[in-house]
Amino acid sequence: MRPEQMLEPEKAALERLLKIAQGDTGQSRRVADFLLAWWNPANCGKYDICTGWALDEDIMEDVCVVFRLASRANSYPDTLGYGPQFEAVVREWRPELVKE
Repeated sequence: MRPEQMLEPEKAALERLLKIAQGDTGQSRRVADFLLAWWNPANCGKYDICTGWALDEDIMEDVCVVFRLASRANSYPDTLGYGPQFEAVVREWRPELVKE
């Protein structure tokens, strides 16, 4: 999928989740875990679907939209132009994976 093939609601949901993942709350950690499971599940970890039980309803809606996007895209988020944003999430939540 090319970035221009993303639907506007998908783009908006992904950008909201990326912003949340930059925070330092329990919601932020859960969102980061979800996003990083798409980015690199082998190194960043899988996403336990039960984690969604602790997300606010509006955040869960965005997670559902982005899950559909990830499934539809059939590619990683950097191919959609979000590499730098996901790298920032890695630096925040998985600093041990950052190569200096």
